[in-house]
Amino acid sequence: MHYIWKEWKENIRGKGLWLSLSIIFLISISILVRSAALSFDKGFYILLINLFDTIIYFIPILCLFIGAFSIFQEKEQKTLIMLLTKTEHYGSFLFKKSLGLYTVVLLPLFIWFFLYLVLLKFQFQLDLKGYFIFILAILIMALIFLQMGTAIGSFSRSRMQIIGYTIFVWFYFFFLHDFLLLSFLPDVTYENVKLFSVGYFLNPLQAVRMFLETGTGIYSFGHMSRLLQSFMWTKPIFFLLGNLIFWLAVSFISAIFLNRKEGYE
Repeated sequence: MHYIWKEWKENIRGKGLWLSLSIIFLISISILVRSAALSFDKGFYILLINLFDTIIYFIPILCLFIGAFSIFQEKEQKTLIMLLTKTEHYGSFLFKKSLGLYTVVLLPLFIWFFLYLVLLKFQFQLDLKGYFIFILAILIMALIFLQMGTAIGSFSRSRMQIIGYTIFVWFYFFFLHDFLLLSFLPDVTYENVKLFSVGYFLNPLQAVRMFLETGTGIYSFGHMSRLLQSFMWTKPIFFLLGNLIFWLAVSFISAIFLNRKEGYE
């Protein structure tokens, strides 16, 4: 609880969290205004996909920066050294710090999208199950990139390094990952398509998107080809959960073993 309260006080005084949340608020409202002309019964799903396709560009990089600078600030202000001298090892600190970050970032997002549902009620016919699948997808995506951000903050030694690493990670998952997979596409067969599928869904953005589109019924797996059936060898929720566990573990472990004790400008 001490770390959660400390994280709240630091972020309330800072500008990063408020700026990030303001961007999400403005995007959500602008998408709602632009969707005013959509039909009452079908417009809800169109709005969800348009909103997801827009904020997916912002939430990952914002969470990366929030997570990275939160860890780096502890090193920069020398509070990390003080905490670790009290017989607490870095893994314990990182775990508690991560819980604080989850609370500070995910709770406001959940509250905002819950209030956003009230606005949607006056304009569209709602699908509550589909909407909460949307919220779950957004929160899991934010959680993954927050943890990646803590890893970046752990092994960065300056603010410029944080900016460079963050932009690279964002660029990799949005462009490079799929580009690399395209180079292997001509060699995909029935024998290795599952391996290709694992590589494809290691991208959190693809795992989240597939979970959302299938969960809301926008994308269906009916009448699939044999190759596509082999590609989707398990349910999208399991791809998403596997992705979540994998990246949380990789980010946490790399943050511990690659941690740099001091930061400098």
